Amino acid sequence: MLGRSAFSRTGTFRPENLGQNAMAMIGNVCFSFFVIGVLVFTIMAATYEPEDPLFHPSTKITTFLTSKSNATFKSDNSVVRTGEDFMAANETVFGSIINSTDVDNLVSADTVDGGDAASASQCDVSGPIDCKDPEVFHLMMRATIDKFQDIHFYRFGKPVSGSNDSTCDMAWRFRPKEGKAAAFYKDYRRFVIDRFQNCTLSIVSIGEYHTGVNARKRKKHLKGGLEKTPANLELASALPVVGEFVNDSLPVVESESSFSHGKYLIYEGGGDRCKSMNHYLWSFLCALGEAQYLNRTLIMDLSICLSSIYTSSRLDEEGKDFRFYFDFEHLKEAASVLDKKQFWEDWNKWQHKDGMSLHLVEDFRVTPMKLRDVKDTLIMRKFGSVEPDNYWYRVCEGETESVVQRPWHLLWKSRRLMDIVSAIASKMNWDYDSVHVVRGEKARNKELWPNLDAHTSPDALLSTLGDKIEEGRKLYIATNEPDTSFFDPLKDKYTTHFLDEYKELWDETSEWYSETTKLNNGVGVEFDGYMRVSVDTEVFLRGKKQLETFNDLTSDCKDGINTCNVAAN
Repeated sequence: MLGRSAFSRTGTFRPENLGQNAMAMIGNVCFSFFVIGVLVFTIMAATYEPEDPLFHPSTKITTFLTSKSNATFKSDNSVVRTGEDFMAANETVFGSIINSTDVDNLVSADTVDGGDAASASQCDVSGPIDCKDPEVFHLMMRATIDKFQDIHFYRFGKPVSGSNDSTCDMAWRFRPKEGKAAAFYKDYRRFVIDRFQNCTLSIVSIGEYHTGVNARKRKKHLKGGLEKTPANLELASALPVVGEFVNDSLPVVESESSFSHGKYLIYEGGGDRCKSMNHYLWSFLCALGEAQYLNRTLIMDLSICLSSIYTSSRLDEEGKDFRFYFDFEHLKEAASVLDKKQFWEDWNKWQHKDGMSLHLVEDFRVTPMKLRDVKDTLIMRKFGSVEPDNYWYRVCEGETESVVQRPWHLLWKSRRLMDIVSAIASKMNWDYDSVHVVRGEKARNKELWPNLDAHTSPDALLSTLGDKIEEGRKLYIATNEPDTSFFDPLKDKYTTHFLDEYKELWDETSEWYSETTKLNNGVGVEFDGYMRVSVDTEVFLRGKKQLETFNDLTSDCKDGINTCNVAAN
């Protein structure tokens, strides 16, 4: 039996069976690899979450969102570039610049008309300064133009009375002379004016940024609503003006009739919440683009979740207001949007009475083109729980990409944050150079960035900056280095400035804090990580000379070793 058993076991290895056995073994191995591959793919598909959806758009939008001037910040996934960043900045857009010669011509004209003579004959040395006097106006304009040499003036507002008989407040619209951003800035300051015995006037002092509060006029605002007239759209397409009052109150449907005759689009659920700001906007603008394509009002949730990458708690934080970060006033004037909470209140009130219907879509592969003929009042796209198939931006992929365009021009940065940027730049008289210094975890990771730590040391910075920035200049340092005393050696050659020097612009006594607290139902708002980096970036970009970490300070690659050529492509 033993001999037979042994013979039967070895009999299968007879030469005539070798080929058959080999084929069987190869088949088993291939099948095993196939099963393992399917398993791996299934796990990856279920857990896959792209670090940044901007890795997946068309080449056109990738080019659109990328710029050499902002390469350092862009690669760090810090700040989203928005619509105003892509406006053409040229003088034909901004109009005529007012200079001292223009003021002198006004003075000459008034003198011919007898204006100055009349003022002199009526002069009361002991009386209050008449802020409406043309002579006072001309004096204030000339003093302003002479003091602020690094900005262009485009409009002066008529002076108004200040805090006492010797002060006047005046506002003006301006741009930095070397400004690249297509935006106007508004400043209003308090002037102290003295009158001598011979009735001549003199400017004693000009206050700090935004001190002339009586000269800050409220704009006439459009009422919130659904219909966008050509006049509204013309206003909405104007350049942003930083420093004006912001009216980002929620649009309201004024009647049952207008609500029930409207057409709406809403996105519900999905996995986009608490992702990076890049991800959030890539998805949100897909929804807005579809709403415009379908000629419907987008119902949007103004309450967003801020990713842990931007929070001091290192946790995702719900309840952040869209208006903290972006210009909702511009959005509501340029596009048809409604607040989600208000919409559902109106819907529940009037839906049954007016016979309004809902069309539910639960598959992102149902393209906007297939929804063009839907007559229902509301189209609801409902997204499931499996990522990445529940990302809103999936709607705009594939054939839809060439049909539905993301309306980037409708999205501007918060003008409250930009006002902080303007204040910081004004405190440096718009005459400074800037450098961005990336350190932190990257400087400690010698495997990916072997030279970064050494190349951004104070000695190395002094050597690099010495060849590019003139000694004695004001230098704004945008950095993630928490201890700014690290840069103290630079003070020997430059007047250094950092973001935290200007904390009064967002602390509890600031206008920013007061206005955001009102938006937040009376609860104070933290100046969070995204706001900090956004302001830091924008101040950096307004420097006359700008040096970036990975373009100018180090030979290391932005995304780690051996990625420079990839980034260039």
